[in-house]
Amino acid sequence: MLWTGRAMSAIVALLVAFGSVVKLIKVAGVVEGMARTGYSEHLVRPVGVIELICVVVYLIPQTEVLGAILLTGLLGAAASTTFRIGDHSFPLPIVLGMMAWGGLFLRDVRLRALIPLVRK
Repeated sequence: MLWTGRAMSAIVALLVAFGSVVKLIKVAGVVEGMARTGYSEHLVRPVGVIELICVVVYLIPQTEVLGAILLTGLLGAAASTTFRIGDHSFPLPIVLGMMAWGGLFLRDVRLRALIPLVRK
C-alpha cells in the first residue's frame, strides 16, 4: 500500500509540477491554451507559481494533507474551466485529484484511521 500510494502521489506531483514549469517558462502552446480558457497572458506565470506551491506543500510530509486540499481546489478549478469551454479533457483534473487523495490515503495511516473504508 505504501509504495502504491507513493507512486500515485508521485504521478500527481510530476504532472502538476510539469504544468507549472511550462507555465513559468511561458511555452507558446500553454499561453494559447490559457487564452482559450479565458485567462489572459499576464496570469500564466502566477498560475504556474500557485501550482508549484501546491505541489511543494503536498510533497512535504508535515503539510501533505493541506497540500492535498490545495491540489483539490486547483484541480477542481481546472476541471470546471475545461468543462465550461467544452474541452473533453475535463475528467483529467478530476482523476488527478482522486489520485492525490488516494495516494495520500494509501501512504498515511492517520488518514486511513480518520476515513475508514470498512467499518468493523
